This record gives sequence, C-alpha cells and structure tokens, in this order.
Amino acid sequence: MLDKVELVEERYEELNRLMADPEVVTDHVRIAEYAQEQAEIAELVQAYRRYRALEAELADTRELLDLEEGAEMLELAEQEVARLEGEMETLYDRMRLLLLPKDPNDKKNVIMEIRAGAGGDEAGIFAADLYRMYTRYAEAQRWKTDMLNAHSTGVGGFKEVILEIAGKGAYSRLKYESGVHRVQRVPVTESQGRIHTSTATVAVLPEIDDVEIEINPADLQIDVYISSGPGGQHMQKNATAVRITHEPTGMVVSCESERSQTQNRERAMAVLRARLYEAEQRRQMEERGEERRLQVGSGERSEKIRTYNYPQNRVTDHRIGLTIYRLESIVNGDLDEIIDELATTDQAERLQAIGA
Repeated sequence: MLDKVELVEERYEELNRLMADPEVVTDHVRIAEYAQEQAEIAELVQAYRRYRALEAELADTRELLDLEEGAEMLELAEQEVARLEGEMETLYDRMRLLLLPKDPNDKKNVIMEIRAGAGGDEAGIFAADLYRMYTRYAEAQRWKTDMLNAHSTGVGGFKEVILEIAGKGAYSRLKYESGVHRVQRVPVTESQGRIHTSTATVAVLPEIDDVEIEINPADLQIDVYISSGPGGQHMQKNATAVRITHEPTGMVVSCESERSQTQNRERAMAVLRARLYEAEQRRQMEERGEERRLQVGSGERSEKIRTYNYPQNRVTDHRIGLTIYRLESIVNGDLDEIIDELATTDQAERLQAIGA
C-alpha cells in the first residue's frame, strides 16, 4: 500500500512543478484543475509524510533501545516505541481509507423520493413519518430542505413526496437510505389494537448538472396546468405547474411547488436528470455484474433495508444486522449512529475488494 501512496506523493510534487511553470501560470483553467487535484490528495500526502517521519524516529528510538543499559532509560525508550507504533498504525489505517476511490457524487445535493408502499393509509402515514425524519436530520446537519412535489392522503400521509436536500456532504450521508423501509405498529386507524406491517420506499438520487447528462429536448413532452400548491393559490388564472414526460423511458416528473412556470420546469428537469442518471448507473452496474450488499449508489428500491418496530422500541438495519432500541429518537432524526455504521461497513467492503 505504501508504494501506492508514494506514487500519489510524486504526483503531488509534479502538480507543484506544473503550477509553477510560467506557461501554466497564465492559464487559469489549468491552474484551477491542478489546484483541485492537489487539494484532493493533500490529506493523504500529509499523512504519508508524517508516517515516514515517524518511521525514521522509530528506527532511531529502537537503536537507542539496543544501546541503552539503564533500566529507567530503557523503560522510557520502550514507551516511546509503543507510542510511535500506535501513531503509525493509526496513520496507516487512515491512508488505506484515503486511498479508496472517491464517489464523485458524495459532494452533491440530494433529490429524495419517498413513496407509500403496502399498507393502505398507514403506508402513507409512514411515508410522512420518514419525510419528517429526514427533514429533521437535515436540519441537525444544517442542510436546506425544499419540497419539490407531494401527493397527500386524506389522513395526514403522503402517497409520494419529493424533496431536495442541499448541503455539504448530503449525498455522502444519505445515499445509504435507498430501499424499502418497513414499519410494525398499531395504526391510528386500527380500532382493535392489532399490529400492522406497512412499507414505504425511499430513493436517494444525487442532483445532476445538465452538463453531466444529455437530454434531447425532442424527447420531452411538457404539459402545464393550474397548480394546487402556492402557484395555484396565488395565481389561479395561470397554469404554473409543469409535468414533463421523457418519451424514450416513459418517466414522468411533475412539479408545482413554485409560483412560476419557469421555476417549476427547472425543478422538474432536475428530478428528471437525477432519475435518468440513476437508471444509467444501474444499467452500467448490471453490465459489469457488480452487486454490493449495501447497494450504495445503485438506487436499489426492492430490498428491505430497515424495520421500525414500535412495540419493541426497536430499529433494525437488515444490511448490517444493526439493532438499536431507541426508536423515538431515530424517527425524530437522530440517524448518525446508523449511517456511521453503514459507512464503516461500506469502507471495509471496498478495502477488501481492492485488497488494501
């Protein structure tokens, strides 16, 4: 592994030379590209240099240990060896993680789609619970949430709700949430106190720029209509809501959250780009035959990933076998423990895959 990191350090120094080249200094685009690349590997290079410095210090300390005869100095030297070895081990593990290929979507904002599954009205109420859970988690992370579209039920639930979550690292944390979520509880609509099982699906999509995926305008059918949201309430005579159909795939996206047709169209296009990107990513993964247990980045929606059991105050993530007995805090947005475990497992699997 250290040989791989040494190559990264060599590239870091090469970038220094390139950015000092008089022919490059005046090329602001190339300078920006080189600076970005260097920034992405800087932490790894710093860890490697510290590791090599400790390695040299450890060699000197061991040499002193071999020469020293006094009991007190021997003890001090042994303590120093243990300290240096411990710090080197920590740095080595850190470098292994930093060597992992970066998910290019990790820094992106998120488009999240939550849909009621099996369970009738209770499934819609559960979808609304998940919506509240994620918005509260986003609030705790100081991310901005914005509802793009929603279809409500008559009992305080959602048939479907689509929201944008914008903030640093949003996709890197939320990408593990795609899949089928299951709830076991006595519904408010249940008169005999029986426990029901209902489901809702969550899809977490990275928000994609229009330059990243090409959409032929000729493939789009765009319809406008009077919104039932703010646009409809304040501009009843104008059609502000937008529905876009991507004819080659049959994907349909609607947006009526904004008061202008232009804004709704832009938001609908953002959702469409994210869905098309997800579909292409899934197709490529299937072609390569890559199936990872966590389904990170695949948008897999058929897998039951988590159960929320109210009678037992229990939340279980089935992918990693994690069970936590504090359901109320989790549904109120305290998701960090679960997401941290998922991220750690994901890292371990990827390290194993590359043999690091």
